[in-house]
Amino acid sequence: MPIAIKGYYEKGQIIMEEDAPVHTRTEVIITFLTAEKHQSEGKRIPGALKGKVSIPDDFNEPLDDLKDHM
Repeated sequence: MPIAIKGYYEKGQIIMEEDAPVHTRTEVIITFLTAEKHQSEGKRIPGALKGKVSIPDDFNEPLDDLKDHM
C-alpha cells in the first residue's frame, strides 16, 4: 500500500518530516517537486488556437455507437 511522507532534499540528503511507517528494507519512489518552470509552461494567450480547432456541424447529434442503448 503506497504511503506518502513529506520531507525535503538538501545537500545530498533526503530529510523526512516524520518517521517512516516501516522498519524493514522497503522499496521507495522519490518524487522531486521543483519550483522551476518547465519549458512547456508559459503565459497563456487568449485566442491562440483560433482557426486551428473546429467543431463539426453534427457535434450535438447522438452517436451511432449508442443507438442500441437509446
